[in-house]
Amino acid sequence: MRKSKEVETSNSQKKMRPALTPEAHENQMISLAMDLVETRLREGTATSQETVHFLRLASSKARIEKEILEKQKDLIAAKTESLQAAKRIEELYTNALDAMRSYSGHGGSDDEY
Repeated sequence: MRKSKEVETSNSQKKMRPALTPEAHENQMISLAMDLVETRLREGTATSQETVHFLRLASSKARIEKEILEKQKDLIAAKTESLQAAKRIEELYTNALDAMRSYSGHGGSDDEY
């Protein structure tokens, strides 16, 4: 039985390549922590805080809150795109008006004549 524990320990210590960014490093740490807690939960040695954390994640309230956050994120992205489109339209109108002024002779540079 001792041999299987040694094999399990060596398999669980995977070699990870060094993170290139702080975000990647943070994701690696999160992954390691999740693996550790998963092992503790399977072995029955998890703390009450670890257990409650995952019970809360599994609740329907948490799922609904996550969906709301995702929808809010989509809404913010849509609003940003809308503002950028409005800015582009405003620039097009300005350019069109300037072009019309120059064609009618009421605008543009004075050094043409």
